[in-house]
Amino acid sequence: MSKKFNVGIIGATGMVGQRTALLLAEHPWFNLKTLAASGRSAGRTYREAIEGRWHMSAPVPESLKDIVLLDGEKDIKAITDQVDFVFCAVDMDKKTLMELEETYAKAECPVMSNNSAHRWTADVPMIIPELNPEHAEIIPIQRKRLGSKKGFIAVKSNCSLQSYLPALWPLNITHKMTKALACTYQAISGAGKTFEDWPEMVDNVIPYIGGEEEKSEREPLKIWGKVTADGIVPSQGPSITSQCIRVPVTDGHLAAVFASFEKKPDIDEIKSAWAGFRGLPQQYSLPSAPKQFLRYFEEADRPQTKLERDLEGGMAVSLGRLRTDSQYDIKFICLSHNTLRGAAGGNVLMAELLCHEGYLD
Repeated sequence: MSKKFNVGIIGATGMVGQRTALLLAEHPWFNLKTLAASGRSAGRTYREAIEGRWHMSAPVPESLKDIVLLDGEKDIKAITDQVDFVFCAVDMDKKTLMELEETYAKAECPVMSNNSAHRWTADVPMIIPELNPEHAEIIPIQRKRLGSKKGFIAVKSNCSLQSYLPALWPLNITHKMTKALACTYQAISGAGKTFEDWPEMVDNVIPYIGGEEEKSEREPLKIWGKVTADGIVPSQGPSITSQCIRVPVTDGHLAAVFASFEKKPDIDEIKSAWAGFRGLPQQYSLPSAPKQFLRYFEEADRPQTKLERDLEGGMAVSLGRLRTDSQYDIKFICLSHNTLRGAAGGNVLMAELLCHEGYLD
């Protein structure tokens, strides 16, 4: 990359914001220039604002401790004057969030969003960089609607489906999947929690995560969709059903997946497809891209959350226990790190891809 981009984080004090700050503190392409949060934290240093609330295992980067937080809603001009684009990971109601992200975009500041508010806006691309990078082609249409020359919004998908959709992607290309069932077992960090502030999760399983199953079943259809002059048109299939369960794990979303196809693949074909699958991030050697995106483990008891969630910096997807099934064609287990591949890391990788493709110049 010939230039270094100045960037900011909106929502820097939350769990995903903290993870994003760690990833950007020494990023080779991005210079973390501004941090913003709610009005409650604005005016305080980052060190002061996250005291007693730092949830990462690594310490707060020294370069960030004395940055004075701005108000993500009230200081938009001060933020956009300093940065080329922002990462957004805020917790607010959907309508307010949609308006906030569009305000940044209309101020000619692109938004890399970790939030769900714009995932179903037809001209906003929802990108998993290895799977559907061509959806960035909708950005000129979005800019026309917003009346912007540079500004736009791009979003990442829900964290849970990033464990299993990458595994299904190459199989759908070669054998056309007809249906899938995904049961996800999701870490508490997906709710922005730790065991210290959610003691009810210790020695417990909660068989419900509000809105998660709907996202898991609908969002893949947009990712499989087609870019048209009227927006991204979701695919009509394959059909996916899911159950999403909260489990007492710090990080890492694991999924048990069952799938059927028009043409049933054999086990060796599937393993070969996974081993050989590469996307643009691997072809471009983007800074956050895992070298081996999908890694299969032959051991009967793998992947395990504690052992594999940090594979390739938490950006790879781990797979295992592939076998035939009596009701579906195949079944397998998969795992991804929900705050890295599924959230902050996936968002940073999306920004790297859009930089490489010239959308952030």
